[in-house]
Amino acid sequence: MAISMEFCSQLPWSFNPTPPPTSNLFLSITNPRFLFVNKVNKSQHLCHSSSLSSSNQQQQLQEPLAQDDGDDNGDGKYDDDDDDGKGQFSNLVKEYGWQVRRMIEKDDEMRSVANIQAEAFHQPLILFNDVFFQFFQAEVLAGLLYRLRNSPPDRYACLVAETSTSDNQEEKQLVGVVDVTVFREESVLKHLSEANEYLYVSGIAVLHNFRRKKVASVLLKACEMVAVLWGYKYLVLRAYEDDLGARKLYTNAGYTIVSGDPVWTTSWIGRRRRILMLKQCDI
Repeated sequence: MAISMEFCSQLPWSFNPTPPPTSNLFLSITNPRFLFVNKVNKSQHLCHSSSLSSSNQQQQLQEPLAQDDGDDNGDGKYDDDDDDGKGQFSNLVKEYGWQVRRMIEKDDEMRSVANIQAEAFHQPLILFNDVFFQFFQAEVLAGLLYRLRNSPPDRYACLVAETSTSDNQEEKQLVGVVDVTVFREESVLKHLSEANEYLYVSGIAVLHNFRRKKVASVLLKACEMVAVLWGYKYLVLRAYEDDLGARKLYTNAGYTIVSGDPVWTTSWIGRRRRILMLKQCDI
């Protein structure tokens, strides 16, 4: 079952929105992070973009993304105390042979996250599919860097699922990923009792070879743990109404449907209708 859900790239409510859809697809990645420019006469930050050939795009994917590898002590280990106060949430959940923690902001791990989400959400093309997949992967990676740069550590987290059969960090394989972000959208808050913010779950993705092995279920449990640790009563997500597999997954995890996109915004323009689902946490 391919987990299909709205791939949300929005930032927390208190920050500027993500780059508008008119941004060039071939986003430029620089070292150590992503290059930003202020657009004239607009208060929001836009991702600096440029038109790149496929060879240049591939070369940029091999460049370092960040100098901070999470090893502040220089001991070769990535401890909870080595994350500059961001809290790795080590071993949030450990079940079915998988364990979930917060993503470490180092090159190879961020690239793995981008690859997992790109594999899950990329729509295959008949021609030049490999080339466009690389472009899409670069765009996903750029979005991840943007969220990390613009979000406080207690309002956004990227969680990763990995194998738990080995104690050696280098032997572990990332198999799934999910984003959690603090939001306060009025159209959602009207469904929540005595809450002015909530934790939004998005971008859940599992590598193709590891689907139907409880990875997504473990990721959802980890999201609930983050909600409890951050003190949020509600978890919220959106799913496509016609994606019965995803709806069953979320229902089994305790989510209930509270609303859906208005029919007039979907039927006449051919958009897939989304449903809003929420879960209340015991905090």
